[in-house]
Order: sequence, then structure tokens, then C-alpha cells
Amino acid sequence: MNRLRALLADDEDGSILPLILGYVLLAIAVLFVAVCATDLYIAQKRLDSLADAAALAGADGFTLEVDGESVRAELTDAGVREQAAAVVAAISQGAELTSAGTPDGVSARVTVAASWHPPLVSAFVPAGVHLEATATSRTALR
Repeated sequence: MNRLRALLADDEDGSILPLILGYVLLAIAVLFVAVCATDLYIAQKRLDSLADAAALAGADGFTLEVDGESVRAELTDAGVREQAAAVVAAISQGAELTSAGTPDGVSARVTVAASWHPPLVSAFVPAGVHLEATATSRTALR
């Protein structure tokens, strides 16, 4: 019986090392994916903020229309695009203005796009993702 126990004890020497190595590799892979997912989330939020700022500026691209005794603010596609392009050029870090205009003469709708690339190279994360954000803002003068 002691001989069998000694034989089985000899077979298990060093068997924990592959398990530890496997868990370390798994932990590194999960860490890489978590870092990349966080960076992607932050990039999308930055793009959302840029679209919001550009739409807000675009809503200020109105012209005043005088109709008898009333004055109203009228947005034009050219005015919205001009204001939004100025904000995107001043703030953007690799983003571009995709579209800017007014669907109803009162609201400014702006779309910006950018390409995201992961900060860490990993086989589990795509090499690049196309991001897009759209924001709408209404003019205060109506």
C-alpha cells in the first residue's frame, strides 16, 4: 500500500505549474480585453460630446427673418454646417464632420465620425472600429 501511495505521489509532482500558467494567460487576455473595451467606451463618449458641442454651435448658426412686426430665427443648412465645422476643427482629435444640417429650420442635426484603434494589440479585439455619433439641438430663439 505504501508503495502505491509513493508511486501516485511521484506522478503528481509539477502538475500545478501548467494550471498556474494557464490561469495567468487567461488573466492577461481578460485584462487586455477589459482595457480595450474601456478605451472604446471612452472614445465613443468623447465622440458623443463632440457631436453635442457641434450641434449646439450649429443651433447658433441662425439668421434673423423679419416678417412684418415679428422677428424669428431661421436655421439654414449652410449656417449649421459652418458653425459645426468650426467646432469640429477646433476640438476634434481625428474626428470628421460627416453631416450637418437642419431638418425643420428650428433644429440642428450634426453627425461626426472617427475610427478607433485598440491601445493594446490582442487577438481577441478587432484592429479598428468605425464610430459615429449624431446629436440634435434646437435653437433658443423661436
